[in-house]
Amino acid sequence: MDFKGSETIPGPRAEDQLPHTAEAAVKIVIVGGFGVGKTTMVGSVSEIKPLTTEETMTQAGIGVDDNFGSASKTATTVAMDFGRIKITDQLVLYLFGTPGQERFWFLWNGLFEGALGAVVLVDTRRLEVSFDVMGRLEERGVPFVVAVNSFPDGPRYPVEDLRSALDLSEQIPILECDVRRRASSRDVLMTLMRFLHSLAMTGSLT
Repeated sequence: MDFKGSETIPGPRAEDQLPHTAEAAVKIVIVGGFGVGKTTMVGSVSEIKPLTTEETMTQAGIGVDDNFGSASKTATTVAMDFGRIKITDQLVLYLFGTPGQERFWFLWNGLFEGALGAVVLVDTRRLEVSFDVMGRLEERGVPFVVAVNSFPDGPRYPVEDLRSALDLSEQIPILECDVRRRASSRDVLMTLMRFLHSLAMTGSLT
């Protein structure tokens, strides 16, 4: 049926189409506290134009959202960020960035469904916000790696000191990164994929 005045909805751009060689897709979630760099990471590494749900921050968030170290931040994710990256010709990762504020954590349940693994972004200026994040992943049995996003004014600690402070087992990889750089964000994802592969080989990945 032809409706007068109806508009033809354009198809996806060529660069957004899934590679025809893709045989497997893996869902990955990127989590962390408010302002730690989740949206930046998805944007830097995604091969397609990322979908974001950022909204302008208002006075309503004052006293509710902890923006320590992010005083210049003017927008925040309220639902999710979404991107995609091809790891090999056959393997594609779908990336879902979660909102950082605790009042939006109820959205995490849906985002975690079907996720094979996660990246926990950490800000050394406020390590304490990472505990609840990692606790939620552990409760749901989602394997994760920890990526320390390098902020210019953030203190630097040896990996073993961070492992002790975050109470992480020797098994969980910890690495530094700069989420503004595509190569650095890609290396974090590759570390996660190697970790997931090792768990699968030992039968620890269910």
